[in-house]
Amino acid sequence: MSLLIVIGITLLVLGMTNPTNNIAVKRMAGILRIAGILVVILGIFSSAIRMVEPGKVGVKSLFGKVQPATLSSGLNIINPLAKVELFDITTQSYTMSGSEQERSQQSDGPIRVLSADGLEVTIDMTVLYRVNPQQAPAIRREIGPGDTYIDKIVRPTARTRIRDNAVMYNAIDLYSKKRDEFQANIFESIRSDFETRGIVLENLLVRNVSLPESVKMAIEAKINAEQEAQKMQFVLQKETQEAERKRVEAKGISDYQRTISASLNDRLLKYEQIKVMQNLVKTNNSKVIILGDSNNASMLINDK
Repeated sequence: MSLLIVIGITLLVLGMTNPTNNIAVKRMAGILRIAGILVVILGIFSSAIRMVEPGKVGVKSLFGKVQPATLSSGLNIINPLAKVELFDITTQSYTMSGSEQERSQQSDGPIRVLSADGLEVTIDMTVLYRVNPQQAPAIRREIGPGDTYIDKIVRPTARTRIRDNAVMYNAIDLYSKKRDEFQANIFESIRSDFETRGIVLENLLVRNVSLPESVKMAIEAKINAEQEAQKMQFVLQKETQEAERKRVEAKGISDYQRTISASLNDRLLKYEQIKVMQNLVKTNNSKVIILGDSNNASMLINDK
């Protein structure tokens, strides 16, 4: 009840309980009664107007019963006897992280889960959510006042669903190729649970996945081996290409030499033929000389 109403009632009581017949006192009592009535009216009027800040909604309760309608931001006229509780409907975050700088009232340490291959994986994650304005009365009635829904719904639901989904993946898959799939599955399962309790899941961010040290070393060794294999494959490919280049070059040289050799042999043979003919011509005997093949024969007759 408004303080003004209490003051007004007090003034009315003082103005109505004066037993004296003194005119001055009676006049003062009348003034008190009038002032009391005015103050009560002012108190009732002020109690009937409630201001709701931006980003919040008001939930009314009257005689212990939560009212289904909510008060939107701005000025609202209500029953003066009703009690109003404010719920924050802006985006809020719940972070699970190992970083000390991110620790706050709505943050916890990183969540540790077991993967399908039995390894312990540490996950940093942030859940972005908000209260559905139309469901604020149900949250107040079924969960409790203020932000108690954070400890009762948001925290346990998020951590449970993360663990439930993590056991379906191997540790290396959570760290690499199936990380997006893991995040999508968690988002869908948490979204469904939140929706039934009047909470809207806006986003879910898997920010870091930490593997056991032994697995990290194995991954690094595998990556180094793959890089070394790729390097050797490149060297082998380069050597193969170089060998092919030399083979083609050698074949070209061989073909060139063969062509030159054949050309020189024909010319040398003709040259020797000419020398023989010259020597025969110089002899004193009569002779007929045929040189060359059937296609290119030369005849020389000497009848000395």
